Amino acid sequence: MAGDWPDLPLDDWAETCATLHLWTQVVGKIRLAHAPMINHWWQVPLYVTSRGLTTSPIPYAGTSFQIDFDFIDHCLKIQTSTGGVATIKLGPRSVAEFYAEVMGRLRELGLETRIWTMPVEIADAIPFDQDTEHHSYDPDHVNRFWRALVQVDRVFTQFRARFLGKVSPVHFFWGSFDLAVTRFSGRTAPGLTSNTPHLGAWVMQEAYSHEVSSCGFWPGNGGFGRAAFFSYAYPEPEGFAAAPTRPDATYYDGDLGQFILPYDAVRQAPSPDAALIDYLDSTYAAAADLGHWDRAALERAPH
Repeated sequence: MAGDWPDLPLDDWAETCATLHLWTQVVGKIRLAHAPMINHWWQVPLYVTSRGLTTSPIPYAGTSFQIDFDFIDHCLKIQTSTGGVATIKLGPRSVAEFYAEVMGRLRELGLETRIWTMPVEIADAIPFDQDTEHHSYDPDHVNRFWRALVQVDRVFTQFRARFLGKVSPVHFFWGSFDLAVTRFSGRTAPGLTSNTPHLGAWVMQEAYSHEVSSCGFWPGNGGFGRAAFFSYAYPEPEGFAAAPTRPDATYYDGDLGQFILPYDAVRQAPSPDAALIDYLDSTYAAAADLGHWDRAALERAPH
């Protein structure tokens, strides 16, 4: 119901959002340091849980460990398959302090890890171990953000289930700080050129090696200013920007090259689920039809 989708104005928690973004990058890079490579970097995202976000199990020298953000009790928990546990309280603290404590707790558990301390996909970034600028944590808004992720993850999973072709998990990319799911046509894509801060072009080329229709949700950080859903195609087929979409609040942002649907338009709709599914279906149809995907072979009927 509409009341299950929390209000999430970015202005009310922008500093906390920026800090949390960097904390998730610390944790995500720990997963990256140990997880085996999977196509399109699917080994690096985090996943929504009933309490927050998780790395899922990470392999380590014949054992495993996982790191969980708990946005109900506001703590970070590191657990190993050999029974080790470390808990870190989440509250106002700098990125440098967070980084130092997380790495120290890993060492105490025998989980030696080295990561590149430069944040990615963030302009004018400060290395984690030097960042005393970002230090905010508002537990109420972090909890709201997670509760929004729970709703989005649920609807995205329904949308994902109706695709028979190659489709990504619903996963949280800590670089861009968004929850996303991606469908693939099955065809290779032209080489992508990109200029993403602190991210080699080869990284994005791996992510976009094949044709995609991708959708996601992010809270509006990075200059956009408000929580929103996004949907795009790579490569973008001719006529994509002018394709009919639903609901009425959807619009094409030429600077981003994406169809945007404000989060508030979904949250305030009589049926948020129906509004979001309409958006996902119609923007995917624009990509698939104009891109000449074999939809009959790639889709299953809703049930």
